[in-house]
Amino acid sequence: MSTGESGYGGAANEGLVDFGEQGGRLTYGSYLRVRELLDQQVLESDPAAHDELLFITIHQVYELWFKLMLHELDDARDRMLTGEAYLPRVRLERCLVIQRTLVGQVDVIDTMTPQDFVVFRHKLAPASGFQSAQFREIEFLSGAKDPGYLRRFKGLSEAERTRLRRRLEEPSLWDGFLAVLAKAGFAVDSGQERIAAYTAIAGDRERYGALWDLAEAMVAHDQACALWRARHVVMAERQIGMKAGTGGSAGGDYLRSRTPIRFYPELWELRTHL
Repeated sequence: MSTGESGYGGAANEGLVDFGEQGGRLTYGSYLRVRELLDQQVLESDPAAHDELLFITIHQVYELWFKLMLHELDDARDRMLTGEAYLPRVRLERCLVIQRTLVGQVDVIDTMTPQDFVVFRHKLAPASGFQSAQFREIEFLSGAKDPGYLRRFKGLSEAERTRLRRRLEEPSLWDGFLAVLAKAGFAVDSGQERIAAYTAIAGDRERYGALWDLAEAMVAHDQACALWRARHVVMAERQIGMKAGTGGSAGGDYLRSRTPIRFYPELWELRTHL
């Protein structure tokens, strides 16, 4: 078989992009803005504390993952609002892999000892991970909307406040899930009707497999967030014990108070009806 017949080379390659390294206009560094990215790790300690670069890098990476999660969850929500079930599940499954990565990254923070952290921790006040607007966006989008967050925290930029207000007003993933159920013919106006719908779906996975898989993807997303919160508590206690948080929060006590949060309590309640 000739190269032309096989589809490799010859006329078959005409018009294809050349990915060689012959002085292309777009490079790895320019496409990813590597120089600008690596300029963002600015240490506050003087003299520079060795572990501050680790601390900054980890949290900046978290924010990049949060940005991607919001991109995926927005699309999942928007598609569910139209009654779609397949791609929302795919988006949620991608987020689940990201969330597992987020939990794993805490192990990197745990390589920093409390003695090394205390060298520069005072430089963080009053900044705190508690103030991450993107993380709050994920919670609001997922269904755990807390209007009080905007009242309690003064360090948010106006752009962050605008985004969070929009998240409070717009439909959540839960609203999208109920839209999927309604399109499938289930009544979802009351809690009793919704439990009946979940029970019917769980009892006939041959018929409602796509709906069951979507519901389980939402539970997995919920569970992964809970596991991240729990892992965060243990990490914080290992680093600062029972000290107050840098953002004015109660530190470990506050973080522990957040661990019972569930985005989709009705899907958890379903387990008691099976």
